[in-house]
Amino acid sequence: MNRKLIGKEIMIRAVMVINTLGKPRLARFYDYQPAEKQQELMRSVYAVLCGRPENVSSFVEVGSLFGPDTRLVYKHYATLYVVFVFDTSENELAMLDLIQVFVETLDKCFGNVCEFDIVFNYAKVHSILDEIIFGGQVLETNSTEIMRTVEEILKLESASNAISFAPKSVSLRGSR
Repeated sequence: MNRKLIGKEIMIRAVMVINTLGKPRLARFYDYQPAEKQQELMRSVYAVLCGRPENVSSFVEVGSLFGPDTRLVYKHYATLYVVFVFDTSENELAMLDLIQVFVETLDKCFGNVCEFDIVFNYAKVHSILDEIIFGGQVLETNSTEIMRTVEEILKLESASNAISFAPKSVSLRGSR
């Protein structure tokens, strides 16, 4: 497995959002995994999570799934598990806090985020995640700053979608 990115060790290996029925709603792997392996890992993670009682720690050793020195931290929100998989070089409590930042930012964006928001706003959710984590490295932890950047990206995207590359005379002919 290639775990290096531009000379830096990848600390966060994967981010997953899985519903309580085991359907993945978001998956981002920061080291290359073939699609079949990703599906297998998500099924295995779900099997671990759904078998855990509610009153146990949110930290799980997953070396058998992701390789040695790998941990998983998760939070269960309503119908969703938000899961971060990371190397032991990363602080467990910092990862738990990062999950909180991710969910808090989603809440700011969608107003009490739910599973449908993630499914139907796939690109926006990925933009938010990309502002928090890129290439397995934490970029930003301030949800207000993350939202500001995502809103700027969305404004630029809408402006670029409004640009017509055909002259008006050509586009008017087609409307007759």
